[in-house]
Formats: sequence, structure tokens, C-alpha cells
Amino acid sequence: MSQARKCLAIVLAAGEGKRMRSSRPKVLHQVAGRSMLAHVLDAVAQAGADALAVVVGPGRDDVAAEVLREAPHAQVFVQAERLGTAHAVLAARAALAQGFDDCLVLFADTPLVRPETFAALRAKLAGGAGVAVLGFEPENPFGYGRLLTDASGALLAIREQKDASPEELRARRCNAGLMALDGRKALDWLSRVGNDNAQKEYYLPDVVEIARADGAACALVIAPAGEVLGVNDRAQLAQAEAEIQTRLRRAAMAKGATLIAPDTVFFSHDTVLGADVLVEPHVVFGPGVTVGDNVVIHAFSHLEGATLADAVTVGPYARLRPGANLAKAAKVGNFVEIKKSEIGEGAKVNHLTYIGDASVGARSNIGAGVITCNYDGFLKYRTEIGADAFVGSNCSLVAPVKIGDGALIGSGSVVTKDVAADSLAVARGKQMEKPGWAAAFREKMRALKARK
Repeated sequence: MSQARKCLAIVLAAGEGKRMRSSRPKVLHQVAGRSMLAHVLDAVAQAGADALAVVVGPGRDDVAAEVLREAPHAQVFVQAERLGTAHAVLAARAALAQGFDDCLVLFADTPLVRPETFAALRAKLAGGAGVAVLGFEPENPFGYGRLLTDASGALLAIREQKDASPEELRARRCNAGLMALDGRKALDWLSRVGNDNAQKEYYLPDVVEIARADGAACALVIAPAGEVLGVNDRAQLAQAEAEIQTRLRRAAMAKGATLIAPDTVFFSHDTVLGADVLVEPHVVFGPGVTVGDNVVIHAFSHLEGATLADAVTVGPYARLRPGANLAKAAKVGNFVEIKKSEIGEGAKVNHLTYIGDASVGARSNIGAGVITCNYDGFLKYRTEIGADAFVGSNCSLVAPVKIGDGALIGSGSVVTKDVAADSLAVARGKQMEKPGWAAAFREKMRALKARK
């Protein structure tokens, strides 16, 4: 395909999505930690779209905001009335009128279509077709528009289920909804679409017959059914999640990560794993996680917004929250939570600990049950722990506080003041002992119980 061809992508995002039973617009529901709309915008950008136009429903500032967050240069148009898909595309009339070579028409609730598929549609236009339609062959075609072809396989028309004859309903290939149009003729063809059908709507598929009447060739691109899944309800959202997780798991393993039980590991769309990473079962990666080489992530850990350098060990049952940055060979063990903190090279936070708004120096050891008390109900404060420090078990570090290099904090201490380097700090109540008291107490209680 010639690199000189300019492409406009029109993304239809005005559907109400009533079957989702949600106050959130359908296209903002997430798959792999990213809105369906954002998936489509990203894929079409990778396919070489030069301009983006997104059609939203009236009053949908939230959808418009997502568009501009993901694609700041996109144009947003409003479809004031819902009169069909062709009518929705014409809401972007001003963009169509600019005369692009290629015009892709996409749906924001089909988040799994690959950039390569969009590129294949464009290639059909570059090869001389006036319209290129994306089709698929479902196990059960009921409800889908049928792709009607002649004996040579050329596309003649697309017939909606409600308007199709019994003979037409026998067609196995179905319309996925997405198509590419000759950008120089698209506005004319769309303007000629009528609404003489069962729904009295302006159907985008009718463009095929209009283009053919003008002598234009109409081509087909067939995609796997799983790729063109449209999401209309929660069950289909779960299907889309399952499909994209399968892709992400395969990609991670292809790049050198070992997933012991792949079906139990869940990735975000932007998870980055280095070489020779080992991921045990039931690990969840939220958005914004980058993992270096030779990292081990033990079972039942949850990571989000975290960066792990090479040779780090995490878990089991660890939680890394946004801003958790673990340096080379650091260890975060079981039932440990790290938030907005730097854990230095070779440092260990082994178990039952919360580190928040803090820095832990290289090779320091944080004992079991240590808590950085970083919040007073109004503001957050930092704890700074130097290199080679040792914080004993069950300590509370009340921020803001600094623990110097090589300092040792006695177990059970509540530290409220800075501790100098290489110092010992013990901050706990004095132990008191009364010989024989326990035996006398038990005897007293036995006598009391006997009288009752």
C-alpha cells in the first residue's frame, strides 16, 4: 500500500449500551485495564490513520474526555439523534469533506480488532476497491447481517437479519460492521443511504449496493470471529477480556517469560515483562507495571503502577501499589504492601509489613510487622530509611522520620524521632516482672470458679 495514501478513521461511540446495565457509557468499560474506546483508537493509529473523528452521543462529555486523553488531536462530533449507523457516520461530515484517500469506519465496542486487520481493509482500497467490508463466519449467524456474494465471491450486498429473505439467511459469512470506503466518494455514498427497511434506520451496510451501482468494486476481508466480537453486555465483556488475556499471555511467553499456570495470570494492556521472568499462579498485573529480567513473582500477588528491576523477588501474597519501585535484587515477601516507595538494591521487606511514602536504602532489612505510619488523617508524610539499616519486628515508624545508614531499631519500637547513623534506637515501655504473680492469679481464679 502506498505510503502517500491519507486515511481518516471514524469511530462510532454514540451507542447507549443499555444491556450493560451501567451508569458508565458502554465504550468506557475496560478490557485489560483500558477502555474499549482506547483500544480501538490505539489500534487504528497503529494501522496508519492520519486523522481521527469520534462520534459520541449527546451529553457524553465523559466519552469525549476519554477520546481527547487518548488521542489529543482527534475531532469529536455529536450524533444528536440515533437514526442508524450511516446517520452516525454522517455526524462527522466535516471530517469526511476533507477528502482523504481512505476512510475507515469503526465501532468503539469492538476492542479486539488488530491493527493488521485495519491495514488489510486499507490495502483493498489501495488495490482498487471502492468499499472493503470486514466479515467473519460465526458458529451461529442468527442476528447478524449476511454478506451476499456472487458465484465469483464478489460482494454484492449486506442484508440485515430482519430484512433478509430465507435464501439470504442461508449465507454463512456475516458482517462485522467495520468497513473501509474510498474517501473521495464516501460522503456522496453515505448521503444517498435511505431508510426503507424494517427499522426505518439509515444502515451503513447499504453503502455496498450504492457503491456497486456506481460501478465501484466491493471487497471482503475475513477475520476470526473472536477478533470482531462486539461487546453489548457483561457476558460479552467477559468474553473480550478472556480473548485479550489469551493474547497477552501468549505474547509474554513468546518474549521469554515463564507462566506456570497461564490461565490464572491476568495482565494489563501495558504490562512489560523482561526475559526469564517467572510468574507463579494467580498473579494480577494492573496498569503501569514494568518488570526487569530474572524476576520471580510468587503466587497470589497483585501489582499496579510498579517498577521492578532485575532479579527482584515478590510475594507470595504481596501487593505493590502505584509508585512502588524495587531496585535490583530487592525482596518483597508474603503479605507485604508497598505504596509510593523506593526499595533499594538488595533490601528485604520479607513479611507482614506496610511500607508507604518511604524510601528503604540498599541492603536494609525490614522485619515482620513493621508499619510506616504515613497518614495523620489529613496529610501524607515520608519515612526515610538509610542503607544497611535493620528495623526489628513489630515496629511503627511515625512519619516524618529518618533512620540513618546502619542504624538498628529494636523490635516493638514506636519511633517518632530521627535516628542517627549506626545508632541503636529502642522506643518501648519498660518491661516489668512480678515473681509468682501468675501462679497466684490462677489459684485465685480456680477458687472463685469452685464457689460458683
